[in-house]
Amino acid sequence: MIVLKTPAEIELLRVVNRAVAEVLKELESKIVPGITSLELDELAEKLLREKGCIPAFKGYRGYPKSICTSINEQVVHGIPSERKLKEGDIVSIDIGAKCKDFYGDMAATYPVGNISGNAQRLLDVTKKSLYEGIAKAKVGNRLGDISSTIQRTVEGEGFSVVRFFVGHGIGRELHEMPQIPNFGIPGTGVRLKSGMVFAIEPMVNAGESDVEILEDGWTAVAKDKSLSAHFEHTIVILEKEPEILTKTN
Repeated sequence: MIVLKTPAEIELLRVVNRAVAEVLKELESKIVPGITSLELDELAEKLLREKGCIPAFKGYRGYPKSICTSINEQVVHGIPSERKLKEGDIVSIDIGAKCKDFYGDMAATYPVGNISGNAQRLLDVTKKSLYEGIAKAKVGNRLGDISSTIQRTVEGEGFSVVRFFVGHGIGRELHEMPQIPNFGIPGTGVRLKSGMVFAIEPMVNAGESDVEILEDGWTAVAKDKSLSAHFEHTIVILEKEPEILTKTN
């Protein structure tokens, strides 16, 4: 069942998602060669708690940290560690929070210093696919319109959408219905209605779409070890147009 949010609930979702976006913005300035992903994790938790939120991921299904930090070929769910970021790396940061019984969720992939042209193009295309997917999140459209737009944007540039992981509804639970694949057929799936809140999150590999899970049970990597990028916004569908909740103003 897809839960439609009331105006009061949407306002609470604005608060927690704005907090998530503000914390991620603060982390962005710290992403430089030499910093460890564990340092980013500790800072994120501190900043979230200062805003009256708790990290949504910490302890979720046994996940040990507050954010996910996925480096280079890591697709999602990379566990922060003492590993230092190096010049030329890319790092995806996925951050979630809970505040006043509602959840926020956002992700972005960042360059560490100067990166290759192909890596930058991967970031640009993945981010573009997210925004083009969001533009289809309008009352009367169908879920497949979002999914197919993301797929078409990505594959049109020679990259691959990851099919093993998908976006999701969000609200009083971190993961709610529906699932939101980054591939699909236009004009199919659930009819979109005002009050639906989605976390849309294309995960894109520079090479093939296949992934595998490492021995830690969490970190997903591109099977062919190609670079991977991940961008995510939480949005609410309104009568006129979708609103991005994970924004700083």
